[in-house]
Amino acid sequence: MMDGLEKFAERIACWPRLAALAFGLLAALGFPPIHAWPLGLIGTAGLVWLVSRAASRRRAFALGWLFGVAHFTLANNWIATAFTYQAEMPAALGWVAVPLLSLYLAIYPALAALGAHMLARKSGFGLFGVAFAGCWIIAEWLRSWVFTGYAWDPLGLMLLGPWDRPGIAAALPWLGTYALSGLAVLIAVAFGALLARRKALGSGILVALLCAGMYFPAPKEAEGTLAFTLVQPDLRQEELNDAGKFEEQFARIAKLTVNRNVGGKRLVLWPESAVPDYLQDGYPQRYYDQLTARGDPLFARRRIGQVIGPGSLLMTGAVDLEIGEVDGYRKALGARNSVTVLDSEGRFVGDGYDKAHLVPYGEYLALRWLLEPLGASRLVAGSIDFWPGPGPRTLDLGDYGKAGVQICYEIVFSGQVADRANRPDYIFNPSNDGWFGSFGPPQHLAQARLRAIEEGLPVLRATTTGISAVIDARGVVRRHIGMHRADRIDGFVPPAASPTLFSHLGNGLPLGWAFVLIAASAVATRRRAS
Repeated sequence: MMDGLEKFAERIACWPRLAALAFGLLAALGFPPIHAWPLGLIGTAGLVWLVSRAASRRRAFALGWLFGVAHFTLANNWIATAFTYQAEMPAALGWVAVPLLSLYLAIYPALAALGAHMLARKSGFGLFGVAFAGCWIIAEWLRSWVFTGYAWDPLGLMLLGPWDRPGIAAALPWLGTYALSGLAVLIAVAFGALLARRKALGSGILVALLCAGMYFPAPKEAEGTLAFTLVQPDLRQEELNDAGKFEEQFARIAKLTVNRNVGGKRLVLWPESAVPDYLQDGYPQRYYDQLTARGDPLFARRRIGQVIGPGSLLMTGAVDLEIGEVDGYRKALGARNSVTVLDSEGRFVGDGYDKAHLVPYGEYLALRWLLEPLGASRLVAGSIDFWPGPGPRTLDLGDYGKAGVQICYEIVFSGQVADRANRPDYIFNPSNDGWFGSFGPPQHLAQARLRAIEEGLPVLRATTTGISAVIDARGVVRRHIGMHRADRIDGFVPPAASPTLFSHLGNGLPLGWAFVLIAASAVATRRRAS
């Protein structure tokens, strides 16, 4: 068998560019919804092996880039689906946009490959893998913030266990997400090294340990004390912005929200895009006449208060406008993707939250001056751009706890989801995943689980079409509502864990691990050469 493996390796070495593309596809299969993590690790090991054999820095960079092109094209295929829910651009453009985005995202695996090649080219496969893991951590961290950042699908996501157990991702409090990706590289390299050295027993032990780590059951934890009702109304994307259906949509949400324990204290959670009405006062009347019930924001708020009932507090996604005067004419200059908090009287509680990490080309058109004349448009309905909020903040809701808020895809940004100076009791993650296809929602849920584990905080996800879920501080999905179902979850908010090391240090923690790995590789390589 090993002779066959060596012959296979020799054939791969003859076609390194094609092999890099194939390994990129394999690595993407490690992510949900397929979650074939053994294939993901094989693809990762294959990339490290190819780069370790590269004859030049240019070749190393090129192999990493080709890996990334294939990897991100498959992993992000759900983006193409988003183009089918807007009328400004042809839907087929989505299948062009995904590989075009991947051409850019592939730069980061290429940088990791180049860095490892510069640091440890003359070392053995194992030491080279250690350097590669350190460089990969840095590359993923860069990808999370350069040009506003795109942190979707970190490599460590493949180490997350099934919904009822955290898997190897249980190490997140001591690593952080980007260092978990470095650990995935190290595990892949260890497996590849054992195979190359014909260590069948060692390979079998490693596989057994990996399976035990991935499927080890999580201990049962206590329930919380704050009652909640989480609503998934199944508002399909094709009807979401149809004004003729707004009242029917509201009736659907209202029916799912009915208080079954009248008089008890209850937190009600509605998703992003749940309320078409403008709830804030002070806009020109024409805006209320277009959308808001009876053209009156006070009426809209009060009827919501009647729906949730006495003792309930609502957190819901909403859209607020930024009104300004242009040539003596008051008009909307921008919008805010917000979470508004209302009590049973329809009164505002606190200042709410404005989404800070907006989706480029989704919620605003980057380079509008250049692209709009060419016919480009953003994917969210409307002609004005959304404006960003100030970033993570904790809403003190009194008897209803201290809530952190992350709207939709904000939850994927490791280290950017909680106010470190004012730690919340839980994170509310309202989202509209209706345009994410079949691949996007499971990946989105998985990344919310990573945030729960590394921050030690429960995450409550309310989505328009699924997957909505209650995630405890260990990353275990306690309850969920599947895709394209109208339903509700009643329960108690899971308790927060003690503050984790990551919650104190943020992304300084994974960057510290990157430094340790790179330094260890450099020292070992120098000693080996002397």
